[in-house]
Amino acid sequence: MPVRRLRRPSLPSRRRVVSTAVTAVLVGGTFAGLLSVTTAPKAPSKTASKSTSKTASNAKGTETAGAGATEAGVPAAAPRKASVVQIVAHPDDDLYFMNPDVSQSLRSGAPLASVYLTSGESDGVNARPRDAAGAEPDKAGYAEARQNGIRAAYAEMVTGSRTSPWDRVAIPTAGGAYAEMDTLRAKPQVKLVWLQLREAGSISGDRPESLNGLWHGRISALASQRASGTPVTADFTYTADQVVATMAGLLERFRPTFVRMQDPTPGTYPETGHLRDHQDHLYGARFAQAAIARYTDVPGHPHVGVQNYLGYPTSVLPHTLDPETAGAKLKTLKTYAWLDGVNDCGTTAGCGDLKVAARPAGRGWAQTVRYARSTSTSWVQRDRDGGLHAFSVLDGRLATWRKAADAASWRGPVLLPGDGLDSGVTSVLLPDGRIAVFGTRTTFGGGPSAYQREVVTAEQPVAGGAFGPWRSLGTPEPDDARGTSDISAPAVTVGPDGRATLVLRDSGHRLTAREQRADGGWGPWRTLGGADVYGDPVAATDGAGRGYVFASTPRTVLAWAAQRPGGPLTGPVRTGLPATTLALSASAEPGVDGVRLWFRKPASGDLRSADFSGSGLVSPVRELAGGVAGFGPVSGAQGGAGMLAVRSRTGFLATAPLGRGGTRPAWTLEGFLFSGAPDAGREGVAAIGLDGRLHWTPATPAGR
Repeated sequence: MPVRRLRRPSLPSRRRVVSTAVTAVLVGGTFAGLLSVTTAPKAPSKTASKSTSKTASNAKGTETAGAGATEAGVPAAAPRKASVVQIVAHPDDDLYFMNPDVSQSLRSGAPLASVYLTSGESDGVNARPRDAAGAEPDKAGYAEARQNGIRAAYAEMVTGSRTSPWDRVAIPTAGGAYAEMDTLRAKPQVKLVWLQLREAGSISGDRPESLNGLWHGRISALASQRASGTPVTADFTYTADQVVATMAGLLERFRPTFVRMQDPTPGTYPETGHLRDHQDHLYGARFAQAAIARYTDVPGHPHVGVQNYLGYPTSVLPHTLDPETAGAKLKTLKTYAWLDGVNDCGTTAGCGDLKVAARPAGRGWAQTVRYARSTSTSWVQRDRDGGLHAFSVLDGRLATWRKAADAASWRGPVLLPGDGLDSGVTSVLLPDGRIAVFGTRTTFGGGPSAYQREVVTAEQPVAGGAFGPWRSLGTPEPDDARGTSDISAPAVTVGPDGRATLVLRDSGHRLTAREQRADGGWGPWRTLGGADVYGDPVAATDGAGRGYVFASTPRTVLAWAAQRPGGPLTGPVRTGLPATTLALSASAEPGVDGVRLWFRKPASGDLRSADFSGSGLVSPVRELAGGVAGFGPVSGAQGGAGMLAVRSRTGFLATAPLGRGGTRPAWTLEGFLFSGAPDAGREGVAAIGLDGRLHWTPATPAGR
């Protein structure tokens, strides 16, 4: 596929927007005594590709968020609201693998457009498996039934009624054909776009007429599969470049600040070489990557962040959602599956997807949502002068913010040169006061055979100075075909001499590492071992200078530790911890011998922690009183002066002073949706909103 790697100019800063917060008491994973939450005002209706909204600023030009959360940035010409685009391969991929994030965005009132690349026509039989024998195939009809199910599910999530009407039109695409766009009449900021390309019809089978075949150049163009009843009246074909152009054109139309997409590197099973996820999911996500790169190459658009979601591999992993959230997700899926059989959509094709009606929860997917990127809680650092630095990825580039020690607000974002960065970076403070940032980068400039993810790093040449250029540290993967470049985000420990050890999970689900030499160079990749490791490893260095690395399996947590300051990591050691939801975080208290590991209890969202020293567990598992339901990492700064931050069941950021002795946290619920994971420290909590802005909640004393 002739997709070149794109270079992006720096983009202007954008202005702040208002967030609101409310204090809540959160007990046992439920909201007890929750006050009202004020969300951002409704977005105005969009008649073309642009929308505007206004918020008021205070006398100092800085908007505030409830009980202290502030939006960081340099004021620009106009404020901006969050706007979300979701790109998935099939109708229902968003409901299975992105919800409850989808429903939370819909409730926020922000503009949201879901883009479906294929019609998902399968074998053309819209029937439960037990009723499918002898049924007459009708691919156009089954595609329409799936559309009807999606429209019903979205209408119900937004308005409470699955029959809330839609306005359906054909729109021209930048690829030279037409797509269907549906607008929810009651909430016109909600849109569905159907490209109606042909699906592969097999998870891993050899299907040249597919996105897979198009990506690899096995076919010159992929044909459409129009749904019956669609306003698109003519068949068409797309070349690979036309698919990219079409998707980039839709991004230009909707101008999102945040894009949700599937995982472009889900890995393979070593014993068979088969993909762990559906091939349409994988290659649809790669086309989305190429489209986002093309879109962000053009100046003048809002900064855009990206979140990737794990698909089929979630089946073998512990559930992440509490029963209430999982129940709400399953209710939406049952609407999509047309369980009651009532024909309230007025078509003969059917009002939903009967293929999934026998098992609407999928293979445990209704109980889970899991990010394939952006789980690091180590992206804020304190410099030697007491200032703070924050790092994220916008437009595929490193975005940086800074707050001086004596300043009340942050400045930024500044986007550094170098594109192709994947979402989620981690940072470390070196002993001499310099900061280094690590992440992964995707390259595909030479076509599909050149697709690769690699580890990269950038650091300050001098403390407080500008960052130097990105430096590639390579990848332990021999090629993309072996494991689809399935590597985790890196975790990094730093010894007292300033030398770093870089650790990541490879496509064989083991940990591998590179150690920095005394001359600043890096040694070869070496296997640290472990088996059945999922997710991203996490690292911390204790007050004695010993490094620790933790990684999750579906059943427990493995640990590696240096036995002396600056020594090599040894392990793995079975910690004896129970299963977690995989997303871990680790923190250390300066001057304290040991580190604290933070995690969540599966199927509940409840918060847990345990302390380690050397390579051993030195405390029983603690369950925090007043835990907040939700999913994703727990970010905490060890010690009574620090903060605790999590994603709540609402999707909003929940923060609390971290008290001593297991006292109940006094939670505050901040009224904005955010991406990735928060970073909590002694000074406060940072989170990147779906609007692409840095939100900051200053620390408050425990018990206040």
